[in-house]
Amino acid sequence: MKLTARDLTLAYGNRIVIDHVSLEVEAGEMVAIVGPNGSGKSTLLRGLSRLQRPIDGQVLLGETDIRSLASREVARNLAILPQSPDVGLDLTVRELTWRGRYPHQGMLQRATRADYEAVAWAMEAADTADLADRALGSLSGGERQRAWIALALAQQPRVLLLDEPTSFLDVRHQIEVMQLLRKLNREGMTVVAALHDLFLAGRFADRVIAIRHGKVEFDGPPAEVLEPKGLERVFGVPMIVLRDPATGAPIPLAAD
Repeated sequence: MKLTARDLTLAYGNRIVIDHVSLEVEAGEMVAIVGPNGSGKSTLLRGLSRLQRPIDGQVLLGETDIRSLASREVARNLAILPQSPDVGLDLTVRELTWRGRYPHQGMLQRATRADYEAVAWAMEAADTADLADRALGSLSGGERQRAWIALALAQQPRVLLLDEPTSFLDVRHQIEVMQLLRKLNREGMTVVAALHDLFLAGRFADRVIAIRHGKVEFDGPPAEVLEPKGLERVFGVPMIVLRDPATGAPIPLAAD
């Protein structure tokens, strides 16, 4: 499903954070959003997901203004994994994952076979099946992150937005999460992820969008846009870019 921002402007009080940004994410794309802390990445995701009302512009989910859709209709098509989810830590992983089925259930909220299958698949895909009966408060940061990914997957969305999905994960689990997202993407899911790690962005995304001071600084295929001059403008430090000898993917590094 296509996701479009038209002249989107988002603010906190009088402070403009996203300044008249226009972009289109085509159905089936995997897009990484990069930029320094405070650049507006998280705010942009909130605006794209309808969690934050714009002061100007609009967001289209498919061909429809997202604000005209019922909440359940949005949730059946789009899921967002925020950077710091707020939920009771006494919930078990299974209970958390079941919350992802709410948009698909009827008024009586009776679980169907499809619900059970979706929850089981989501926990298996996010590698949380063995944590199913553990409370969130007992988990490590990485385990808790995977539990939240399971929740998002249980929604079975057509568009998945993630804010720093590899936070708190060790290298192995970072790669596993990105491989999972890429697999879902190849199966038809549109994926947009804000990432700090430029290597992961370059290796897994079809397209990289850089945000600087609330505006799009560059937007394009990783091999084209992850180059020293553009990265130096965005991050304010000298950069060098190596190439993965196996894949040819760019590996950006700070020069100093």
